[in-house]
Amino acid sequence: MAVGCKSRRIAVWRVAAVFAATGALALSGCAKNEDSAAPSTTTTAASAEKVEAIANTVPEAIKSSGKLIVGVNIPYAPNEFKDESGKIVGFDVDLVNAVAATLGLKAEFRESDFAKIIPSVQGDTFNIGMSSFTDTKEREQSVDFVTYFSAGIQWAQPKGGSIDPNNACGKKVAVQATTTEETEELPAKSKACTDAGKPAIEILKFDSQDAATNAVVLGQADAMSADSPVTLYAIKQSNGKLETAGETFESAPYGWPVKKGSPLAQSLVQALQHLIDNGTYKQIATNWGVESGMIDKPVINGAIN
Repeated sequence: MAVGCKSRRIAVWRVAAVFAATGALALSGCAKNEDSAAPSTTTTAASAEKVEAIANTVPEAIKSSGKLIVGVNIPYAPNEFKDESGKIVGFDVDLVNAVAATLGLKAEFRESDFAKIIPSVQGDTFNIGMSSFTDTKEREQSVDFVTYFSAGIQWAQPKGGSIDPNNACGKKVAVQATTTEETEELPAKSKACTDAGKPAIEILKFDSQDAATNAVVLGQADAMSADSPVTLYAIKQSNGKLETAGETFESAPYGWPVKKGSPLAQSLVQALQHLIDNGTYKQIATNWGVESGMIDKPVINGAIN
């Protein structure tokens, strides 16, 4: 199943390739990788407080260090990327910071090649990975996952458009090159069109998601297809120029990888459930425009495929 951009790293992980995704959408109507438009995080993640009963479940070695060592690969706005000062920010970042605070820890983010994050979790270099990983049954053979979000593929169109992702024959659809949308989703939909005697989808390939988004804003494309958090963030930053086209589809859970069998997984579940229950999780998701992917109950190893 093809799901999402770092979700699409189900395949990318195997070949150790990393692709950049979208930045913020500039007020001029052009998509640029400028992170100055990133939301403020001070009233959400920073407000999380230690919960003794949950903090006491953290493995002693981690608890005594006072740190949660987090492996991350960037950029992937709005989940994890750098602002203009070079600080790592994003939805995932805010959420992990809040979880760490609940556990009485301080998150320490360490950049890594995407393909090295899971091996580094296995080898205790990182306590957890945070890079929009899709929880898959294959990956669960190597590590455990704590689910925290549901992501899929989401189309966007100009405000007031009427594009149907399931019947876009003859339309121009922008997409980032090398993604599953470009290599699998759109070719399959285009073939269904031609098989039915209808015009093919004109797939407009761009080197970056920024450029694909910009093509829709400028009217060069009828729609775009991307990972749901990427699309939703682009819509949030577009000042009303973009809106969703159809529903999110092919959804699967994002998860934080932790060492197989580690009790830290249960600590993370409890901390995240606490943040869901007290509304902090919703605040963080809403702040980044990704609330449609929220979950209400985290689990350990919730892979669909």
